[in-house]
Amino acid sequence: MTISLEKIRECLLKEHLLKEFISTSDWSLTIPTSLYDKTFTALSYDSRTVDADTLFFCKGLNFKSVYLEKAITAGLAVYVAEQPYDVPAALGIIVTDIKKAMAVLSMAFYDYPQNKLKLIGFTGTKGKTTAAYFTKFILDQATSKKAAMLSTMNSTLDGQTFFKSHLTTPESLDLYRMMSEAVQHNMTHFIMEVSSQAYKTNRVYGLFFDVGIFLNITPDHISPIEHPTFDDYFYCKRQLIKHSKTMILNHESDYFHLLKETAELHNVPYIVYGNQSSEDTDYIYQTTPDDSLAFFVKAKNDSLAISGEYHLRLGGDFNKGNALSAAIASTLVGATHNDCQQGIKETTVPGRMELLQNKNGAKVYVDYAHNYDSLKNLLTFVKEEHPNGRLLVVIGSTGNKAISRRKDFGTVLSELADIAILTTDDPADENPITICEEIQSHITADIPVKIIADRSEAIEAALAMSQAEDAVVLAGKGADLYQKVGGEDTPYEGDFYIAERLILE
Repeated sequence: MTISLEKIRECLLKEHLLKEFISTSDWSLTIPTSLYDKTFTALSYDSRTVDADTLFFCKGLNFKSVYLEKAITAGLAVYVAEQPYDVPAALGIIVTDIKKAMAVLSMAFYDYPQNKLKLIGFTGTKGKTTAAYFTKFILDQATSKKAAMLSTMNSTLDGQTFFKSHLTTPESLDLYRMMSEAVQHNMTHFIMEVSSQAYKTNRVYGLFFDVGIFLNITPDHISPIEHPTFDDYFYCKRQLIKHSKTMILNHESDYFHLLKETAELHNVPYIVYGNQSSEDTDYIYQTTPDDSLAFFVKAKNDSLAISGEYHLRLGGDFNKGNALSAAIASTLVGATHNDCQQGIKETTVPGRMELLQNKNGAKVYVDYAHNYDSLKNLLTFVKEEHPNGRLLVVIGSTGNKAISRRKDFGTVLSELADIAILTTDDPADENPITICEEIQSHITADIPVKIIADRSEAIEAALAMSQAEDAVVLAGKGADLYQKVGGEDTPYEGDFYIAERLILE
């Protein structure tokens, strides 16, 4: 992979991003003669991984000129930034928006890999990962496992090996590198979760999806370092609609009519699904009364040929909607009815609705539920499944972000839990005990509340407190094998494995 300075100039001018080139003391919009034939064989925003043939991006709120100085000492010749730096670089490319410039130049460097794949993007406050997994399993049937996936929990670029992504939607440079790798592995489809921050920070600037899916919207990620208001959060989420060739909308989502109007405003064709008949709904899913893991799909005009009965391995009515959205999306990019039925039947998600049984017979549920709606839906489902027992919930909340979740968790625990055990969940720079105490301050019901900072000890306490007809819910971490403490990913055994180990001891 290479990119020339002339191509860089062309791309930046086309997007109205180029301010000027700076070479020694000269400011110009033309490439210096001495560098006219310069090409780059690598892109980077990490000053520790550069050489003379690297194009370096000075990005981030915490970027310091010392990083650039160290990179130049290591041989760097050319940098891209929003402002000139007083450094002995051969050339500074000054742009109006560094994140947009990085997106535009990354896709050009990797030869526009998005055009060689069918792109499916999911957004929503909850359900993105599960819906992405349903789509992956369906498209694995349809393509003989040629569907790549970027997911919060697990990602794969070759259909064989999996890794954990640090961001729900990676930085643009990493995203196009991953797409290029998927193309090299002969993948034909690319499924990804698209976060609100991806649009807020221009990680997906200029990217269009073959199919976009808007699952739902509720207040989340409202904090000083994420979205200042719900309006800002919702606006960023809606950007997926105007950047998709076809949209799938959930009729039961809050603000559905605004989602529909957004699609119509931008002339984006859309398909609507839901669990209730309405004038707008194209596909309806209905629960089969005698089987909680089965549902039936009906349509006004079944142009996609997906009507019929489906069976799940994942519990919860909310997963039926996720499965239907995946079936519609997959069919739009080549899957058949049989692919959808078989894929949905086989779908499992690490850390989602995983079930264990304690020695005393109590059921133990491990789930990634980590915001108000997902936690409420999970606890409601588990409570309905265990009407004669108590509901014991182990949960914490993240540090440094999504501060509003602490109140939300207190509200849900007050409504549905019989015992709450508060513990650590990615505390970052905050004291986990302080986070737990904040959650506790919002619990208004008269229920026992314990704060146990060590998460494995909290799980052990919940198992010890449970009785035969009870249900224990381990919420928030899912299959995550790390705790974010300070700026580090600290290895963590994982909720499922801790519970399994304790049960077997």
